[in-house]
Amino acid sequence: MTALNLLCLDGDGIGPEIMAATLEVLDALRPLLTRPIKTETREIGFAALHRHGSTLPDDVLQAAKDADGVILGPVSHNEYPPRSKGGINPSGVLRKELDLYANIRPARLWPGMPAPAQTAMDLIVVRENHEGFYADRNMHLGPGEFMPVPGVALAFRRITAEATRRIALKAFELADARRAKKVTAIHKANVMRVSDGLFLDTVREVAAGFPDVGYEEILVDAAAAHLVRNPARFDVIVTSNMFGDILSDLASELAGGLGLAGSLNAGPIHVAAQAQHGSAPDIAGTDSANPVSLILSLGMLLSHFGHIAAADKILSALAFCLSSPETRTRDLGGTLGTRAFTQTLVTQLTKDTQ
Repeated sequence: MTALNLLCLDGDGIGPEIMAATLEVLDALRPLLTRPIKTETREIGFAALHRHGSTLPDDVLQAAKDADGVILGPVSHNEYPPRSKGGINPSGVLRKELDLYANIRPARLWPGMPAPAQTAMDLIVVRENHEGFYADRNMHLGPGEFMPVPGVALAFRRITAEATRRIALKAFELADARRAKKVTAIHKANVMRVSDGLFLDTVREVAAGFPDVGYEEILVDAAAAHLVRNPARFDVIVTSNMFGDILSDLASELAGGLGLAGSLNAGPIHVAAQAQHGSAPDIAGTDSANPVSLILSLGMLLSHFGHIAAADKILSALAFCLSSPETRTRDLGGTLGTRAFTQTLVTQLTKDTQ
């Protein structure tokens, strides 16, 4: 059977540490895989900039295009030099060049793990990745924001029926396979009547093709309030780029923090697992990093490729480790460093899989 080829990009800060932990988890799961997986590691971020003059060298981008999937560690793109000096945001470029139009971010409560959410919570934010107010990816050529005269800054927001239709389809397909079978479209059409009006009209067209899936529409500010007050009312949220970025972070924090939140960027051909959190350079190299986010993202990638048993094993093993302070990392009120947590998780994963 042809092997799946995964390109592993460590990123910056704690990236190498959590990538190493994630690959240990992958190795522990190999007995459960229904198809062989090969991995290749390449440099991006500051390491690549110092060695090759770019935070995302052309050959690494091509390797990502040639791979079946990517595992992407966190990057410190806010600290990069200008693009003219090699400072490229790998996350944004990969989403655009690989057509990773859907950012899928689950948020769930973990038994025994303290979290701000006061009610049950198990939802997915499905975020459109290519448009909205993101200046680096909503124009064919040139940035989506500019300053015509000093003291005046303008930004374009692009919403298209084509991009909205496929993100809506992804959301409804996910909801159709879940217990609650409900999609909530988040918008601000009371103010942005044309652009969010087009967004809603298109989502409604898609909703008509899924009669067994419930559908509702909520203003983005009201949605934020509902998330805090009663996250259990949500199942699958579909929304545009910036709204989805903000609401998915809010949902993850309510569920215990970005360190417990997986993320998958998906397109028609390519897919990339990515940690939700940042690179945390202040703790890099101290054996303090929490690798759960990237490990969860690996599980989502494995599920995408049909390795359901392996993905389920990750969830059950993490549930065990997160249920007690004795088996958590220090940032979660536990006592373990990165390596000890990874070993504890691997031990749990290998039970009954050999």
